[in-house]
Amino acid sequence: METMYFEVGKIVYEGPDSKNLLSYKFYNPEEEVLGKKMKEWFKFAVAYWHTFNSRGQDPFGDPTFNRPWFHNDPVSTSFAKIDALFEFCEKTGIEYFTFHDRDLAPEGLSLKESNKILDKVVEKLKEYMKTSNIKLLWGTANLFSHPRYAQGAATSPNPDVFAYAAGQVKKMLDVTKELGGLGYVLWGGREGYDNLLLTDSVLEEKLMARFLQLVVEYKKQIKFEGVLMIEPKPKEPTKHQYDFDASTVLHFLRKYGLFDEFKLNIEANHATLAGHTFAHELRVARINGKLGSIDANRGDLLLGWDTDQFPTDVYETTLAMYEVIENGGLDCGLNFDAKVRRASTDPEDLIYAHVSSMDAFALGLRLAARLREEIKPLVEERYAEYYSREIGTKILNGRVSMQELSDYAENLKDITLRSLKQELIEMIMNNIMFTTR
Repeated sequence: METMYFEVGKIVYEGPDSKNLLSYKFYNPEEEVLGKKMKEWFKFAVAYWHTFNSRGQDPFGDPTFNRPWFHNDPVSTSFAKIDALFEFCEKTGIEYFTFHDRDLAPEGLSLKESNKILDKVVEKLKEYMKTSNIKLLWGTANLFSHPRYAQGAATSPNPDVFAYAAGQVKKMLDVTKELGGLGYVLWGGREGYDNLLLTDSVLEEKLMARFLQLVVEYKKQIKFEGVLMIEPKPKEPTKHQYDFDASTVLHFLRKYGLFDEFKLNIEANHATLAGHTFAHELRVARINGKLGSIDANRGDLLLGWDTDQFPTDVYETTLAMYEVIENGGLDCGLNFDAKVRRASTDPEDLIYAHVSSMDAFALGLRLAARLREEIKPLVEERYAEYYSREIGTKILNGRVSMQELSDYAENLKDITLRSLKQELIEMIMNNIMFTTR
């Protein structure tokens, strides 16, 4: 593809022995792992907001760079960003992208005007997509940036805000379907509280549930076949958000009869802000049949905010892909909701970041496939007595009462536990990480 913004050639797989930093050492899209091509395991996506909208600003500092696709006119910038998106994807081999409505096009003076601007930009996007293999992974609406959402969107105390948010989501569901998106994500960035005493928690919970019900109703009305997903996050920007973590969201969905309608989009940095590991949140979603997609990034353990760094920790990607393998893959895919550091000012830094992270996940997939072979027998052995002994099978099958258990336990002496062997597991992990076969 013609170079407009990125002074690099097309990135291809050259294998682990290649000395070319701008090549894939582990990500070989057509290579099969456990019966599925790598590109099918991942469906890597570039996040429009961080990659093409960011100017290097953070909560403590002003922008540090001005990308060449930024123009004085916001609409011209919107068209230029599409050029940048497709050049970027052609050169990296990334086949999917994700976006909020306001990432793609600027906001007008009214929702009607905003939708007209968005339609014009979507038309150009569709023209590009006709001659490209680049596809939409999922869409979403920005219900957190504008001042109208300062006190929430679905949970706002003002019904006009609720209505406006519903209008934005309706439009984005239409656009996502029109572009062939595999899913739609809802992130309640402002759905929470800053002062509990001033919050009607019962009403706000009902409002949030009603909003989600409306989303489900409209999805069915327009026959959108993609998966609806909620993205958990514990805090920031609000003090406490109602979608705190995977368990909280699953409880909420069950309470309001929405459990069958949504899956989860799990983000690594949100997991750590909630006091969990990335793998833990993936596990909770998976064992409940709700792992739909991943926002791949990482936080900094020495910083207490959402730093959204690119994921290059292979230990973490290995444990993440272990859960994805156990899940049989993802309904949607793996979106790089990550940004380069604000001192990384060259457009090519975006290429380096995505290439290294794609390799980190590809290596993680390879290692996770091997890890399962080693770990599964040890896990089965650890719980074997529930399947091999009569008392164990009775407990599992619900064929024993509390009185019977009490009678059984009265004569027990010297109960022994097998060693957990955590150090052995860590040794196995390192052996897999640092040896080849």
